[in-house]
Amino acid sequence: MIESPICELCGISYPVFQGGMAWISDGRLAAAVSEAGGLGIISAMNAEAGYLQEQIRIARSLTNRPFGVNIMLMSPHADAVAQTVIDEKVPVVTTGAGSPVKYMAAWKEAGIKVIPVVASVASAKMAERAGADALIAEGQESGGHIGELTTMALVPQVCDAVQIPVLAAGGIADGRGMAAALMLGACGVQMGTRFLVAKECGVHQNYKDMVLRATDISTVTTGRRFGGNTCRCIKNPFSRNFVRVEYEPDTTAEDVASLGTGALRLAAVEGDTAGGCFLAGQISGMVKEEMSAAAIIREVCEDCQAILERSLSWVK
Repeated sequence: MIESPICELCGISYPVFQGGMAWISDGRLAAAVSEAGGLGIISAMNAEAGYLQEQIRIARSLTNRPFGVNIMLMSPHADAVAQTVIDEKVPVVTTGAGSPVKYMAAWKEAGIKVIPVVASVASAKMAERAGADALIAEGQESGGHIGELTTMALVPQVCDAVQIPVLAAGGIADGRGMAAALMLGACGVQMGTRFLVAKECGVHQNYKDMVLRATDISTVTTGRRFGGNTCRCIKNPFSRNFVRVEYEPDTTAEDVASLGTGALRLAAVEGDTAGGCFLAGQISGMVKEEMSAAAIIREVCEDCQAILERSLSWVK
């Protein structure tokens, strides 16, 4: 059995987090992952606090195990959501799209473990100074909003730069990826795309099918031209049109910002394969089967342990 400091910190059995994916990571999926021994995470996305409160209570009705909430700090409802996790006594908060400094003192006073997602060493150091309990170093292989560094390059540099536990994210879907992350210095992993096809995930079946049919070259990045909003998604009519319009000479940053409005909901809720934005990581081509959250965690951790044990035979 694989154990690490992140297990004790968060009260979980396996050092596996489920990523907070907007319109996907709800209370039901988070509960399934937590019940299986990992850390399920509810995405607060851009929703109002009432939505988050509802999802938290759904999770609590399905599991007694710890779970977390991912807060997108650029959300217009961030202040209310930040208070909701305190009121609801959520044990773990992960953050993205901004600095959690504004809320850190209140969260820490409430006993919440704060684990920001970072894409650079500078961000990692800032988060540690602000009082973060751990970090998630996310490479550009991941789906959704991404930075510039790959997981292989980012994780060891972040691990060297901070004293708190680091989890690896981006491009991890199986025991091989988890073993590699541990060898880079991480004490656990976060997976998004792999849990997107969990049986307990309520995303539209068309979304799952897009991932299950994907190959190694099925994703593309949009939003690179003007920076600050780069996303990885599956190639489809929406993403191809996005890239075409993005690089037209007269296109402005404001034009690009408006291109994706509502497209993620079209994908996740309505299953619109032409007009939806299907955020997914580069490991989509490795995901070939819909499985329960418990089976995913068990397979990844057992394979990781077997790989690590077998690797000792190569050292003479």
